[in-house]
Amino acid sequence: MAEEANKNGGGISAAHKVPAVAHPLAEKPSEIASNISYHAQFSPHFSPFKFEPEQAYYATAESVRDRLIEQWNETYRHFHNVDPKQTYYMSMEFLQGRALTNAIGNLNIQDAYGDALKKLGHELEEITEQEKDAALGNGGLGRLASCFLDSMATLSLPAWGYGLRYKYGLFKQRITKEGQEEIAEDWLEKFSPWEVVRHDIIYPVRFFGSVEVNPNGSRNWVGGEVVQALAYDVPIPGYKTKNTISLRLWEAKACAEDFDLFQFNDSQYESAAELHSHAQQICAVLYPGDTKENGKLLRLKQQFFLCSASLQDIIFRFKERKLGKGSRQWSEFPSKVAVQMNDTHPTLAIPELMRLLMDEEGLGWDEAWDITTRTVAYTNHTVLPEALEKWSQAVMWKLLPRHMEIIGEIDKRFIAMIHKARPDLESKLPSMCILDNDPQKPVVRMANLCVVSAHTVNGVAQLHSDILKSELFADYVSLWPTKFQNKTNGITPRRWLRFCSPELSSIITKWLKTEEWIINLDLLTGLRQFANNADLQAEWASAKMANKQRLAEYIERVTGVSIDPNSLFDIQVKRIHEYKRQLLNILGAIYRYKNLKEMSAEERKKTTSRTIMIGGKAFATYTNAKRIVKLVNDVGAVVNNDPEVNSYLKVVFVPNYNVSVAEILIPGSELSQHISTAGMEASGTSNMKFALNGCLIIGTLDGANVEIREEIGEENFFLFGATADEVPRLRKERENGKFKPDPRFEEAKEFIRSGAFGSYDFNPLLDSLEGNSGYGRGDYFLVGQDFPSYMDAQARVDEAYKDRKRWLKMSILSTAGSGKFSSDRTIAQYAKEIWNIEECRVP
Repeated sequence: MAEEANKNGGGISAAHKVPAVAHPLAEKPSEIASNISYHAQFSPHFSPFKFEPEQAYYATAESVRDRLIEQWNETYRHFHNVDPKQTYYMSMEFLQGRALTNAIGNLNIQDAYGDALKKLGHELEEITEQEKDAALGNGGLGRLASCFLDSMATLSLPAWGYGLRYKYGLFKQRITKEGQEEIAEDWLEKFSPWEVVRHDIIYPVRFFGSVEVNPNGSRNWVGGEVVQALAYDVPIPGYKTKNTISLRLWEAKACAEDFDLFQFNDSQYESAAELHSHAQQICAVLYPGDTKENGKLLRLKQQFFLCSASLQDIIFRFKERKLGKGSRQWSEFPSKVAVQMNDTHPTLAIPELMRLLMDEEGLGWDEAWDITTRTVAYTNHTVLPEALEKWSQAVMWKLLPRHMEIIGEIDKRFIAMIHKARPDLESKLPSMCILDNDPQKPVVRMANLCVVSAHTVNGVAQLHSDILKSELFADYVSLWPTKFQNKTNGITPRRWLRFCSPELSSIITKWLKTEEWIINLDLLTGLRQFANNADLQAEWASAKMANKQRLAEYIERVTGVSIDPNSLFDIQVKRIHEYKRQLLNILGAIYRYKNLKEMSAEERKKTTSRTIMIGGKAFATYTNAKRIVKLVNDVGAVVNNDPEVNSYLKVVFVPNYNVSVAEILIPGSELSQHISTAGMEASGTSNMKFALNGCLIIGTLDGANVEIREEIGEENFFLFGATADEVPRLRKERENGKFKPDPRFEEAKEFIRSGAFGSYDFNPLLDSLEGNSGYGRGDYFLVGQDFPSYMDAQARVDEAYKDRKRWLKMSILSTAGSGKFSSDRTIAQYAKEIWNIEECRVP
């Protein structure tokens, strides 16, 4: 047995020399090692006598959790005593990534844990690799929410996150000969050592049923099915502060009494456990397919389940404090509670808060409405019509009859207010009201409900907020000019530079002569004065090379493709979506390949060698996105195996993109593509992560690209493409047959059609770029329009990369200009300008 363990990284023999003693608050490596050993033996999850990397990871995580639980308890005890106003951040997604590196980094105990694990026969890097990413999100929306929690804790703000505990998350992406295959994520297959189940925090959540009218006119929602929401808490530590806040995740359960023993004994097994089965479905999968009515009902159930459980919890906490203080009134609720709805998914918080206040607490409409509108705020994340949720009124009446009454009343009162106060807006009511009663397809417009009910509405980048005010919500702006704000997104510099690129971080600290930049990112501007310094450039280049080599090893391990760390690493990673234009990227790569094939061997030697990496998940039912994934893989298979050109060009699809993969890709990247059709990407946050890591951006004037370019300097950004205000005109011209395609664009498409990349039929994908208009045709995202200017910008990249000094200077200036894009800045603005909350630091 001992020999076996020694083969597996030294585990058991070294571990047995360390006494197993509980030291929950250990500081010294020897005590930390004892505490890890204690968890291995006395919090057992595996057979005894094993201490391989997996067991070591769980024991290490539980040892860190001991430390967090103490700070966590202190934080909430402090909040309870001070009784500040608190923010509750509701989101369908939280894309946390691995917690171990982040926790020991924020607690500033990496070295002690590294030494402790050595005593136990393991390396910290090997142990952190054992952790699976929590599958609680999909893309930018969920990652933003997680960065925000990190900043709330670091700024010592009184705040909570509220989400759902998905068993399988979105999906794990596997690449096969057919393209993308979705398989269930297994992050909870064993267990998560970071969550603490709170068996005492459980609330009933009702679906279906009917509304009863009482003799006094009050109303009650009764019948239907009732599931239980059980709380799981995940600790979120701040950086170098005792404050540790909670991400509270809800799991849906049914009770023992909901199991029909009589039916089960009568062999009716499915119907005996029907409610248990319905409850399990709620938190099974993030964004279940909703092409059928059952899928729509399930998505709506998820959204309501999050809102109802969270609001019951918030109200319980408010009332608990009320009893302690004796005289707290409901009118004080908005001065103690701020609810932020992250996109339209938590919109049902509005009618649910109204219902709880009126039906459960006995308030009248006016008082409940006043409280609700002073409590909730809404962040809009998109102008894409398909993402601005519209729910079928029939589905809503079926699942949430009481809420539909309330939404109808909000809409009726809004319309009456317009008639009375703003008759000039009456002609706009068909698009402004909440209920769209189109007899063909009556729907509830969730974004409109948010705008009418929230005290503040914000966009997530200056350009996006301007578009919201001038286009999407223009009529509301004339009604409530002060309701609309901009809060440019940000990212946490801890996870996205300090921990994922320790070499570069050390160089920054050395040249700035302080570590303070980690919590005051504006200090990075101090690097500007050294941008031409040969010593800094040499150190910078070696840090970038170390990150590129780490990335090259990772790519070979997961794809089998060997890539050259001396080539230009060009990366585009994000959800696969037509508006994000991975298709433009791969068409550019195809043209580059064709060009290289036509060159002489001598001409090729003069080109800039490039490795193009594309990664991201295509939604399971999004056919064109899946075709793009297939195309990238098929192009890679041909290019990477072509001995004439594969030392000058490689094309790699990076599978199963997630936070941990991003933490390897981003530090190793030198050029990053943020090439969405202008006016379509609300912000983007990976652009900020790449820029912060000294990576240069090729991009359009879209989302936060606009502000990144302003901050880092126009000369350090490779700009191309139509601007947001030109897009409608260009689409119109296209419809009128005036578009003249660039010959290079036509060549790239013809090359695919020639069968150069295999026999798969890419015609439906290419057809979307053809024709002058029509559903799925007419190149709505202007790939052909922007192709020539994209190729010209790529030629400028090739030239710039040949001048090493110039490139390194641009890279340093990119990092130096990234200070604005800290989520600490974003959250400080939310706290002051939307939530009206203040620091509540644990002494």
